[in-house]
Amino acid sequence: MIIDYTDFEKVDLRSGTIVKVEAFPRAKKPAYKIWVDFGEQIGVLQTSAQVTVHYTPETLMGRQVVGCVNLGEKNIAGFTSQFLLVGFSDDAGAICLITTVPAVANGQKLH
Repeated sequence: MIIDYTDFEKVDLRSGTIVKVEAFPRAKKPAYKIWVDFGEQIGVLQTSAQVTVHYTPETLMGRQVVGCVNLGEKNIAGFTSQFLLVGFSDDAGAICLITTVPAVANGQKLH
């Protein structure tokens, strides 16, 4: 499906740095609670993510990631998710997070 460029511009994908990670035992599938600093304009937002196959809390801390910050809030097992952490599925369906190399400033919008 082809979309208009103005539709793509509506998706607000931003760079951010993971600043806090916790286990999320109430989630239906193995997941973490993750807090990401999206810079001065957006601030720190929280989400839950099923990324336990490839990542531990220690390997996530300080990692620069990409998140969609304009989807609104969603309640996930009593936890408010404020953005969508994005990645690709590997051959087994486990999520591999999108990162930036080299690093960019937190809050940069994907072009």
